[in-house]
Amino acid sequence: MSVIQALIPAFNAAQSLPTLLSQVKKHLPNILVVDDGSSDNTAEVARQAGAVVIRLERNRGKGNALRTGFKAALESGSTAVLTLDADGQHDPERIPEFLKLATSNAFIIGCREARLEKMPFPRILSNQITSSMLSMLTGTMLRDSQSGYRLIGREILSKIELETKHFEAESELLLKAARLGYHPQFLSIPTRYDGERSFMRPALDTARFIRLLWRSFWW
Repeated sequence: MSVIQALIPAFNAAQSLPTLLSQVKKHLPNILVVDDGSSDNTAEVARQAGAVVIRLERNRGKGNALRTGFKAALESGSTAVLTLDADGQHDPERIPEFLKLATSNAFIIGCREARLEKMPFPRILSNQITSSMLSMLTGTMLRDSQSGYRLIGREILSKIELETKHFEAESELLLKAARLGYHPQFLSIPTRYDGERSFMRPALDTARFIRLLWRSFWW
């Protein structure tokens, strides 16, 4: 039987989670929230909304939260994991489109409609640069390599061990999946930007991305 789990890494997301979780539950009731050392009541809010919660005592980064969630999903027998960001920028109404394509070896990425949805320019520039570099290294045209709205099948997750702990982990997953012959499909999605706070640090996260690319030549 197919068991698909929604995975939401969350850091200080108590304000956005109630609405997001209620919308996700309409399509996918099996929800895991990994609270990445929040200083607010993120874990409590998530539990009250009906999600399973893993509470990390210290903030270690989105990549570490994803690794924790992927491990838990595999141990629980999930056949695929659907990841969403906790800030509400991903529209849960698109979940059925991901579920239609869900298989144990699926890799589906929600491609954000940047022009239509007024994505902040720094994010557009960063996404274009990283997507271009990853496209060259994977041999696949990656339209939106930084999107966190993804469905990844169990077959892929069970073969990949992520090493990075921050935002570059999503790029690491793309690179390692490509090395194993798994290339993503893309679904066009709208993305909502309403002035939410971003926890990305451009200079540091760019340096981490470059270090990831360098290390990938020795995998």
